[in-house]
Amino acid sequence: MVRTWATDDPKAGLMARKRAQIVAAARTAFLDEGYAASSVNKIADEAGVSIKTLYRHFETKDELFTAVIAGLCAPDSDTTRDPAWYTDPPEVGLVRAGEEYLRHALSDEQLALYRVVAHDADRFPELGRIYRREVLGRSGLIFASYLDRWRERQGWRIADKYEAAAVFGGLLKARLFDQVLLGGAQPDTEEITHRARHAADQLLTILEAGDL
Repeated sequence: MVRTWATDDPKAGLMARKRAQIVAAARTAFLDEGYAASSVNKIADEAGVSIKTLYRHFETKDELFTAVIAGLCAPDSDTTRDPAWYTDPPEVGLVRAGEEYLRHALSDEQLALYRVVAHDADRFPELGRIYRREVLGRSGLIFASYLDRWRERQGWRIADKYEAAAVFGGLLKARLFDQVLLGGAQPDTEEITHRARHAADQLLTILEAGDL
């Protein structure tokens, strides 16, 4: 069982730092070497902790991988706060949401993470489940909540808000994600804005037609 420490425990700060060191070392290992090839013993060495300490924080390699993904999804942000575009009307908010989504999805770390999951998920199916929950599921929940916020005022008839979120992600990434994933050039700021605006216009047309 993973041990936890009360916030007023003198050891809490030290344990938090050790946990952060472990996650940082694991992130480097997983993204550079893949999930299967990464050794928890080597991760512990790189983090400067014993293997016993690593397992006091993470019972399994899967738990450690989940912590890495969570950090990559929101490395420096407060996940309890709504995104900056959340209160914007759809004509503006969808474009800003699309730009944020693309910048994140096309970042070097997210592309590396995708490659790790795609390479190892056949042998470790839990990787795919973790990725869907922590990466795709998290962004889908935020966007589905945004659609709920505006559906009544916009008169949208949405049968499945999560399907609508997935459609928007597909419109944003269409061809572009595969292009960059396979070594093509990264889009510049103008290209990202153009793609986000085009995807937002397409989604608005679909929502106004009541086809989701």
